[in-house]
Amino acid sequence: MEISSGGCSPRIRSDYPRKEGSEGTPVKQFELSDRDRNYEMQSMNALDILRETVRILRFNSWGFVAIAVMLICPVSAVLLSNVIVDVAIVKNLSIRLMLVAQASGLPLRPIIKQSCQRFAETVVSSAMCFPLYATLLLLSKAGIVYSVDCTYSRKKFDASKFCVIVSKIWRKILFTYLWGCALVVGCITLFCVFLVAFCSALAVLGFSPDIVVYCAMLVGLVFSVVFANAIIICNIAIVISVLEDVSGAQAMLRSSMLIKGQTQVGLLIFLGSTIGMAFVEGLFEHRVKTLSYGDGSSRVWEGPLLVVMYSFVVLVDSMMSAVFYFSCRSSSLEISDTEGNSILETWAISAESMGIQWHCQRGIDYANWNNKMKRDVVRVCSLKTGLPLRNLASCSISSFEH
Repeated sequence: MEISSGGCSPRIRSDYPRKEGSEGTPVKQFELSDRDRNYEMQSMNALDILRETVRILRFNSWGFVAIAVMLICPVSAVLLSNVIVDVAIVKNLSIRLMLVAQASGLPLRPIIKQSCQRFAETVVSSAMCFPLYATLLLLSKAGIVYSVDCTYSRKKFDASKFCVIVSKIWRKILFTYLWGCALVVGCITLFCVFLVAFCSALAVLGFSPDIVVYCAMLVGLVFSVVFANAIIICNIAIVISVLEDVSGAQAMLRSSMLIKGQTQVGLLIFLGSTIGMAFVEGLFEHRVKTLSYGDGSSRVWEGPLLVVMYSFVVLVDSMMSAVFYFSCRSSSLEISDTEGNSILETWAISAESMGIQWHCQRGIDYANWNNKMKRDVVRVCSLKTGLPLRNLASCSISSFEH
């Protein structure tokens, strides 16, 4: 099954040369001008990555739409509706967080209460939706990375080949995702411990509650930058685990080294995606969950529409992460002309060779069976006719048919 569509072709990287005699039908013959070749070796900013993402999305729209509908939309529907989140657990956790904040010297102002409530909802929702994140959403990320890689290598998206590749690399993708979750949880835990200790120290030193709140907001602002960098590293590490033969901590280290000098671009991508997701979540909270107008009949079409919008934002975010990886990789000096093929092409060649070997073995088995059947027929004919075996051995099987 191959999925492709016409349209505006994306910019093709020069580090994927088309080898003569290699299998795989190209989607279209692309010609690169000198301006494009010079452009590809330069690092792209966030706007260029967004434009490149739109080009790739237009070029292979049906493939990405299929991934979004089958894999991302179910996760988005569960995440936005919070159908599997226990309200009692969220309430108890938010109360405990408020008590901890009050004990550390923070006054229970509305902004503190809302922050504790939002943090509790996020933690519980992430824990409840973790099986969906580790299966459907992770599989969608792998499919998006594979589609972008196929686009850049001038090949069509082959679903059967993708299934073979995913079956071989799924463990290391999941292992890398678990390492990313551990990194995120570690950052959040470290922030909470440091925030409580810092606010407690300020309260002991006799600072006013207003100063404690302002200092806590400043610490939160610094942490948001650190947290964004951690998310960027995790996203690029997942792309690396799909395209390269590394996983886990090595993929994390490879990701952090690859985005050196491009951190600002990654932060802008993360900021845009976060704003888009937060905007859709706010609309869903106001228009679907909270009945603040009318009789609620608009929920029938507004709910699915917002789920599709959220899924599209997640799709574009994953695509931009893959394009950002290729941009960082092409701008680094560690790529040589002999390293043009990714591990996906290696797995694809392996899958094709396995298919060829299977057909060859079938042919050999058929030939052996044919010779065995011929010997049996010759023996039977020799017994019935009395002719010697050497006279009948030169005859074909079809000559013995009645």
